[in-house]
Amino acid sequence: MKKAVTVLCVMAPCLVLALSPARSESRSRTPAAKEAAARHVTPARPGAQHETRDGEAEARLIDIYKLIGQGNPREALRNAESLVKDHPNFQLAQLVYGDLLSGFARPVRTLGDVPPDTASRAAAPLLAELRQESQLRLRALRERPAPGTVPSQFLALSPRNKHAIAIDASRSRLYLFENTATGIKLVADYYISVGKSGIEKSVEGDLRTPVGVYFITSNLNPKSLRDFYGSGALPINYPNQLDVKRGKTGGGIWLHGTPPAQFSRAPLSTDGCVVLANPDLERIIRTVEVRSTPVVIAHSLKWVAPQSLAADSKSFENVLQDWHSAKSSGDMAKLTAWYTPDFTSYGKTLAEWTPALQTELKQLGGRDIQLKDVSYLRWTDSTDTMVVTFGELVKGDKTGRTKRQYWVRQGSQWKIFFEGTI
Repeated sequence: MKKAVTVLCVMAPCLVLALSPARSESRSRTPAAKEAAARHVTPARPGAQHETRDGEAEARLIDIYKLIGQGNPREALRNAESLVKDHPNFQLAQLVYGDLLSGFARPVRTLGDVPPDTASRAAAPLLAELRQESQLRLRALRERPAPGTVPSQFLALSPRNKHAIAIDASRSRLYLFENTATGIKLVADYYISVGKSGIEKSVEGDLRTPVGVYFITSNLNPKSLRDFYGSGALPINYPNQLDVKRGKTGGGIWLHGTPPAQFSRAPLSTDGCVVLANPDLERIIRTVEVRSTPVVIAHSLKWVAPQSLAADSKSFENVLQDWHSAKSSGDMAKLTAWYTPDFTSYGKTLAEWTPALQTELKQLGGRDIQLKDVSYLRWTDSTDTMVVTFGELVKGDKTGRTKRQYWVRQGSQWKIFFEGTI
């Protein structure tokens, strides 16, 4: 099996079938069938229906690649024909099917190896995008995260974070996790598309996808959206408070689906949103919770063993406990020392926000404060940032507030540059 996968890794991106004419299958083709093979398209059967599960179409495509790598093009062809009948809008599958047909008549040296003519030259940009999509899907097959590992940003999730999402832009891949009693478990992963200009969004209209720690803020009814957005949309809170601090602009960043005529989009093809195939998005919509589901978007994810995060998690837990003790003491000088000079809270400076904090401490009347359902999500680039969410319950009260803080490491100390109720 290992040898077969090795062959796949070399051969499948180019779909080199290496079939000699003597081994080619003899079959009678109509002119229309020959034209379809040359253009790498098979007509959709009117009214054909197929119930699609999330990830199912990609899994079938990967199986076709495996059959090619194992030197079994005839079975690969049968499976490809079935796949394009079920998903006539899956352009990459159509291309592979066309190459398999062509391979029985002539050598196919590259994905989308069509005879040079005016039409093929015009289709060159599309073929390049499909080749890139193929390579990224295969890369996801070859470079699986080690079992049991998690993205390094997931320092600690609370029981309220029932699920979490991490996106690796370098692999065009979204990973869906479940937060279980025994830890964070990877339950599914999907091919995705990001901005036309790549990632690291900074200004409105730059056609880039942001990177950082975000949260799903709502679930938009697909009936209120244009067909362009497919099965629905899950907006995220870009710009987050770190983005605001850095002067980033823009908005309207969603996880959404594809138009009915398009199964998936090219890896770099959106205006900044993260786009999935509709069946994959539908699984995510059915699964995740609004407001409590974190979405980490990174250039590339660093996968680590959960136990390797324990020391950093404990260290920051101690820092948060020290802040909590300062607040419980009612000592304003001790408490405000935890905040940066450029602190803000929804537009208010530290000086403007301090009176509200003083009022809050007076209302406590010496009662203890409990922190519940605490989560830490770490983001490290030019600075080290911690996104902390927790419930704050005053002893004797039946209900409390959910707060979010953004901390920044300054030398050996952690300081808060944003705090607010969510």
